[in-house]
Amino acid sequence: MSNPTPAPGGYDGPEVQAILARACAAAGLNGSNPQLLRGHTNAVILLENEGVVVKIARRGTPAAHVSRTVQAVRHLSRLGFPTVSLHAVEQPILVDEHAVTIWTYLPQPGPPISAEELARPLRALHSLDIPQMKLPAHDNIRAIRRSLSAISALRAEETSFLADRVNELEAELSTIHFALPPALIQGDPQHRNALRTPDDVVLCDWDTLAVGQPEWDLITVEVHCRRFGYGMPHYQAFADTYGHDIILDPGYKTLAAIRELRMVTTNARKIHHAPETITEVKRRVQGLRDNDTELRWHIL
Repeated sequence: MSNPTPAPGGYDGPEVQAILARACAAAGLNGSNPQLLRGHTNAVILLENEGVVVKIARRGTPAAHVSRTVQAVRHLSRLGFPTVSLHAVEQPILVDEHAVTIWTYLPQPGPPISAEELARPLRALHSLDIPQMKLPAHDNIRAIRRSLSAISALRAEETSFLADRVNELEAELSTIHFALPPALIQGDPQHRNALRTPDDVVLCDWDTLAVGQPEWDLITVEVHCRRFGYGMPHYQAFADTYGHDIILDPGYKTLAAIRELRMVTTNARKIHHAPETITEVKRRVQGLRDNDTELRWHIL
């Protein structure tokens, strides 16, 4: 498998090969010449000859969570919503306790997706009726605490700072009045979670689909534009197209701080499987301690 990364999806190389081979056999696919596209969270593997992308859910992911994602994407597809399509086989495929999904491959020869191009599908998502299916409630504070309980690679003073910070932010969050109504939200909308088709831009990576405040999706785009060097004009084009500028909301600073803390603690939790990320994670933690809201982050 080309482009190896340490422990993709929490698996070693032979495990990924074995799971992929069994999933391909079940789906009637030729699994030769796989290319690892991403491995920091799930193991995402391209089978270019078959025109599909295979996603092996991160080790320990409950199969029920993956089944819920499949059900939700099928619902969105029935509505004609712009989403990447599932491959036409029964899914998820279970290999032992590991859940595997298979998606249509969309080559991306053009320029990267801009934040502005995220705005229309994201607004369309937020405008949909919340479906009658069991979806999780979006809860950043709970997710941060879950990550904190699993962090083992940071110094005690670093984890203590992060724990104190989430307590402070939880208190601030309780005072915020949200302007937008609850909706179906993507949970992690960003430039890498959208793809081009010949006619459109579609959303992908639905692992964090939930019911919650649309403001959490909007703040995620703002954080990515500011932290990863896209710049204010890039973000402003998104806000103008979407029709709501999260920076102008009274709770902006708290929402941004919570979203950044979740990103940092999620990556800190994964250091065990991606040890090459520890320097960047520690740099981000120090930036939070310094209250440096403009520190440029490097993509992990």
